[in-house]
Amino acid sequence: MTWLEAFILGLIQGLTEFLPISSTGHLYLGRHLFGLDEAGLFLDTMLHIGTLVAVFVFYKQEFIHILRNPFSKLTGLLIIGTIPAVLVGFLLRDFFEEISVTGVTIGWEFLITGAFLWFAESIRKGHKKMDDISFTDAFVIGCFQAGAIFPAISRSGLTIVAGLLRKLDRETSAYFSFLLSTPAIAGAIVLQSVDLFQGTSESISISSLIVGTIASALFGYLAVKWMIQYLKQHSLRIFAIYVWILGILIITLQQLNIF
Repeated sequence: MTWLEAFILGLIQGLTEFLPISSTGHLYLGRHLFGLDEAGLFLDTMLHIGTLVAVFVFYKQEFIHILRNPFSKLTGLLIIGTIPAVLVGFLLRDFFEEISVTGVTIGWEFLITGAFLWFAESIRKGHKKMDDISFTDAFVIGCFQAGAIFPAISRSGLTIVAGLLRKLDRETSAYFSFLLSTPAIAGAIVLQSVDLFQGTSESISISSLIVGTIASALFGYLAVKWMIQYLKQHSLRIFAIYVWILGILIITLQQLNIF
C-alpha cells in the first residue's frame, strides 16, 4: 500500500463516518478500487482510531464533563443509546461480518440509506435541544444506530433521521448523532483488536498506517464540524441522491459481473 492509497482511504473513512453516506460502504469501495480488498484488519482499526480521535477532540468539553460527572444524564444517554447496537452486534455478528466481506447487498443498502435521508426532509421541524433529550429519545436513536450494522447503511444518516423523528432540532440531531458515535467507534476498535490478536496481521508499512490514521482524524474532525453547521439550513436530499446514484451503479455493475 502506498502513502497516497493510505491517505485516500483515511480521507474516505474520516469524511464518510460523519457525512450520512456510510463509511463502511465507501471504505469497501475504496479498497476494491485500489485492489486492496485484503488491506487488513489492522488498517481498519487504525482508521477507526483516527475518527475516534476526531470526535474526542471536537467533543472534548462533553467528555471532560463525563469524566468529572460519571453519573450525569449525558453519561446515561450515551449508555442507553449504545445498548441496542451492542445487543444486535453481539447476537448477529457472524451474519453481518459475512455480508460485509462479500459486499453482495451493498448497492441495495445505499438505496435504503437514500430513502431514509429523503424521508427526513418530510419530518416536521423539531424543537428539542441537548438538555431536552430524554432516555427514551436516546434509546430510539440507538435502535436506529443498531440498523446501521449493515455495511452500507449510514450510521450517522439513520441516527440523524431518528433524532428528527424524536423532535430534536436539526443541529441537535447531528450533534447528538456524532456524540453517540463515540462508543460505537470505540466498540468497533475493541472487536477489531480482539480479531487482530487472534489472527495474523497483514504487512502494512508504519508510514502508510500513520498517514491513513492522521488523514482519518483530520477529515473526520472537519466532517463533524461542517455537517453540524450544514444541517442547520440545508437539506439531506443531496446526500440521498448521491447514494441512490451510487447504489444503482453498484447493482448494475454487479449484474454485469464487473463488480
